[in-house]
Amino acid sequence: MSDLSAFPITKKWPAKNPDILQLYSLPTPNGVKLAIALEELGLAYEPHRIEFGPDGVKSPEFISLNPNGRIPAIIDPNGPDGRPIGLFESGAILVYLAEKTGKLIPADAAGRYETLAWVMFQMSGVGPMFGQFGHFHKFAADKVANNPYPAERYRDESRRLLSILEERLKDRQWIMGDEYTIADITTFPWIRGADIFYGGREALGYADFPSVMAWLERCVARPASQKGLEIPAKA
Repeated sequence: MSDLSAFPITKKWPAKNPDILQLYSLPTPNGVKLAIALEELGLAYEPHRIEFGPDGVKSPEFISLNPNGRIPAIIDPNGPDGRPIGLFESGAILVYLAEKTGKLIPADAAGRYETLAWVMFQMSGVGPMFGQFGHFHKFAADKVANNPYPAERYRDESRRLLSILEERLKDRQWIMGDEYTIADITTFPWIRGADIFYGGREALGYADFPSVMAWLERCVARPASQKGLEIPAKA
């Protein structure tokens, strides 16, 4: 049996099966990426629901695994050289899982680097901009009622990013063409989330991006997505 005692987080959220990958997350646009990838890869994992706030992501135990205090994070008892490894940042973990299994990323070097470029596009662009759009569109709308600039700025930047995806996805099934990859997994939960979590479909003009919408439907319809979007479940 694997010994995960070196990771303080396992004292607050004990592993029932320390021999399988431990997932610490919430079903948010960032959080569901890993559950979806793990379901696609068929890897055994144990999900732990980490709530927002001082008893969850801001607790010393969680901070010991992710100093940034954000979900998701993992512990893989079967890491490099057979040693346990703890990781945070969804993009880094997706790359790790893809390389660990040789799946969800092209085998050829050129395809691999192009996939990574689109993963970084989400991490540096889609995630931050859509997140800020959602904040001002829904959660802080009352605070900027007399100043439309913040909401308009992030709306317009989110639409610009959608236009890039629209161009990329014309005549393509997936971001990388015929192969479903971590580029799709890291991106589609944010496009979905802007509608589901933030109610931003009309404000962002989703109808203007038919290729993106068709791709989003394909992503969500995958069995691994249907399951992963609900993980970790409420207790």
